[in-house]
Amino acid sequence: MPPHPKRKLSKGRRDRRRAHDALSPLHLVACPQCGALRRPHQVCPECGAYKGETIIEHKKEEKKS
Repeated sequence: MPPHPKRKLSKGRRDRRRAHDALSPLHLVACPQCGALRRPHQVCPECGAYKGETIIEHKKEEKKS
């Protein structure tokens, strides 16, 4: 059998260990081409632009009614 803790960890010690486990919110910036929010240094998922150039061509979806 593996060894077990001799004493129970206090709530404070447990919480101090977990102090750095929280997720940080995503940093988003506005795309200069279309204004949609995107992550910095990434291609815009809406218009496909990066540094003023269109990298990915998006197809416009037509509504069928």
